[in-house]
Amino acid sequence: MNLRDLRYFVALADTRHFGRAAESCFVSQPTLSTQLKKLEEELGVALIERAPRNILLTPAGEQILKHARQALAQVSQMHEIAKHIKDPEAASVRLGIFPTLAPYLLPHVVPKLRQRFPHLELLLIEEKTETLILQLRNGLIDAAILAEPVNDEHFDAMHLFTEPFVLALPEKHPLTRQRTLGMGELEQQHLLLLEDGHCLRDQALDVCALSGAGEKEGFRATSLETLRQMVAAGVGITLLPILAVQPPVPESPHIRLMPFRDPAPTRRISLYWRKSSVRADFLTDIGRQVSELPESLFEMRPRKPG
Repeated sequence: MNLRDLRYFVALADTRHFGRAAESCFVSQPTLSTQLKKLEEELGVALIERAPRNILLTPAGEQILKHARQALAQVSQMHEIAKHIKDPEAASVRLGIFPTLAPYLLPHVVPKLRQRFPHLELLLIEEKTETLILQLRNGLIDAAILAEPVNDEHFDAMHLFTEPFVLALPEKHPLTRQRTLGMGELEQQHLLLLEDGHCLRDQALDVCALSGAGEKEGFRATSLETLRQMVAAGVGITLLPILAVQPPVPESPHIRLMPFRDPAPTRRISLYWRKSSVRADFLTDIGRQVSELPESLFEMRPRKPG
């Protein structure tokens, strides 16, 4: 028995899907499946009930899962203690961040982190929220910057900032004649949204529910940049987080960005880490650097009516 196989087993228990478990462990699906069979043979019991459309744990699997989680947590903590003792600020930190935030936040915070922690090796992992939560829970990353809420009793959290949304419109859309928008003015509008799995999609759907807007049928983007290009082409309108429209992101001459009047729609961003982490104080220091962003990054001057 080895720790690698226990990680595979825990990942499968969390995802209930061989493909997603393999992806979260950075191995192929056949490799993960083969190693889990070897683990079952060594223990002499079946851990997994392989139904055609579902992955279930056997009663033995449920009991062994608890011990597997404890073993992995203990080993992860040993590594963290050793790194922390050697040099709290010189070890590597594996930091997860989701795709609709990473390219827009990191240019503002990575230089600050390098200046504050010159010996820190910062390893950035960009994945969807669901994958990051699994990796954090299983000790594959040290912390993650995620949109609230993340309901997991094993995590501690530090609020970093609240990010407003703006409405992105084609340059000749009727709403561009206004300087700002109220939520009620989205009623009966149909927004371009991301595909399932992106937390930005869920946030935009929440705004739709509050404002009476809906989703534009027949279209789901794979990235925020695809949404931006579709708006520029006049296909429709969408919500964009404000960091995604601030320098160094270039302006698009074919898109008008409209801020909302208070109460504006927002998303809350926090740093999450395991409660068992011995580096909690250091991770809090990192979070403090990330949270100290200029207020101007979260503001947009109202545009003059077109």
